[in-house]
Amino acid sequence: MYAGSYHDINELREKVSGNPFRTISAASERIGIDAFVVGGFVRDLCLRRSSKDIDIVVVGSGIEAARTVARMMGQSRLTVFKTFGTAQVVSGEWNIEFVGARRESYHHDSRKPVVEDGSLTDDLSRRDFTINAMAICLNPGKNFGKLVDIFDGLGDIDRQAIRTPLDPDITFSDDPLRMMRAVRFASQLGFYIDPDTFDAIQRNRERLSIVSQERIIDELNKIILSPKPSIGFELLEKLGLLELIFPELCALKGVETKDGIGHKDNFAHTLMVLDRLSRHTDNLWLRWGALLHDIAKPATKRWDNRLGWTFHNHNYIGDKMLPTIFRRMKLPMNDKLRYVQKLVNLHMRPINLSDDEVTDSAVRRLLFDAGDDIDDLMLLCEADITSKNPAKVQRYLDNFRRVRDKLADIEEKDRIRNFQPPISGEEIMETFKLPPSRPVGTIKEAIKNAILDGIIPNDYEAARTFMFEKAREMGLMES
Repeated sequence: MYAGSYHDINELREKVSGNPFRTISAASERIGIDAFVVGGFVRDLCLRRSSKDIDIVVVGSGIEAARTVARMMGQSRLTVFKTFGTAQVVSGEWNIEFVGARRESYHHDSRKPVVEDGSLTDDLSRRDFTINAMAICLNPGKNFGKLVDIFDGLGDIDRQAIRTPLDPDITFSDDPLRMMRAVRFASQLGFYIDPDTFDAIQRNRERLSIVSQERIIDELNKIILSPKPSIGFELLEKLGLLELIFPELCALKGVETKDGIGHKDNFAHTLMVLDRLSRHTDNLWLRWGALLHDIAKPATKRWDNRLGWTFHNHNYIGDKMLPTIFRRMKLPMNDKLRYVQKLVNLHMRPINLSDDEVTDSAVRRLLFDAGDDIDDLMLLCEADITSKNPAKVQRYLDNFRRVRDKLADIEEKDRIRNFQPPISGEEIMETFKLPPSRPVGTIKEAIKNAILDGIIPNDYEAARTFMFEKAREMGLMES
């Protein structure tokens, strides 16, 4: 978040007085070109944020500059991307990308620019926002360390504003991904979007259709990982972008009232849960769990004359909705999906436990079903308590504390987390001379349930004795 900028340009100059900047400066003099550090690195310097990724623009060949710097650094690693006219030098903790100054033009149906050589002004003009359109001169002599800020990016940092250097309609029509980036920077930095820029995003929002889903989800993930993600999602909704990229989340918005009884706005609730959770974890997929935990509430909303508004089974329905959402949004269809499904499916269980006296059996089953993700699930459930009634919140949190204590006790005593029944299906088949069949599964499931319900301990001998009892009950052996 914003913490004040450098007002003393000499202080800013001091930040680029050592290496690798002095080496880049010497290299620029050796090959006779102008070199500037630009973009995000300069922005972060002004914001007093650390960064190890450096973008260098030279008026000339970026590849030649990179090769010269790599030779002068000795132990560095050079990677050249001839197609794009760029090169990267990695030296210690620094990742330095070199490119020649350029101007860009766009065709209406593509966000891929036509690139030509240009001046520094051309290069800064093509950038997305004023805060990213500043440069620091690295030429030797009196201009070394001088800030080039032709669009008043430093002023916008002080004003905490996201603004385009040129006409915002052209900026967003040329590259619609910049609309997502505007929201991302506002969310990450806690800045506001300049009114003219805001209006231009609303006018050009349909242009987002030419952007690949992979690029959109990359920006969305960065919004989710920002210090207070609700800033980004509220902006996406107000700008009209959310309904284009995430209609299921948009559907949570709004309150319906019947007989004077209204339910809470589930969009606002979801963002509150996400913010509360984000204070405690940077786990992207746990944050996705918070974002999606109530995603099925619109589909399950019903009015009951006795109970009022209900959302029965929204956790189970939400679990089933996730593969379709992940597939469309190009999110990973692997263990990340299964992890989020588990959180969505189970998020009501600890809350239901906290309503009643916590039994060993219920805690065992929760621990078995959640496995190694039990701690993440509890973090989500604690964040999910957003009542405006302080006494109710405290009661739930106190009960959650008891659930946590029970989880720790039972884990130590019964070793339930991720357990497999001590008797395998193969042993059941061999003992009773059975082929793979339903009775084998019935016996194995009965052993598992007996352990989870506390009828028998989680050990082999007790399980084997129980297996024979169950087999007699099923008529698989004589009494």
